[in-house]
Amino acid sequence: MKDERGLFYYPLPADKRLRAYVRQVGGEICFRLWHADDPSLWQAHGWVAHRAILQASSGYRNAAGFDPTQVYDLTLARALLKEGR
Repeated sequence: MKDERGLFYYPLPADKRLRAYVRQVGGEICFRLWHADDPSLWQAHGWVAHRAILQASSGYRNAAGFDPTQVYDLTLARALLKEGR
């Protein structure tokens, strides 16, 4: 899907208020989150390269069960970018 911020998908399909935006910069796929209930999320956190997400997420899982590797879906991001060209 695409809106004024760019290409996005719903990382948690049951929550349409959360969107993961994707773009490619110099051959690297980057992600950025936006949430309808917390617009400051977009302002506070810039674009993050997938490799940085993998580095930061090794061994990470919080009490709520948040798994960064599921939210930042590289396969889905690649498909969106290919479709969006």
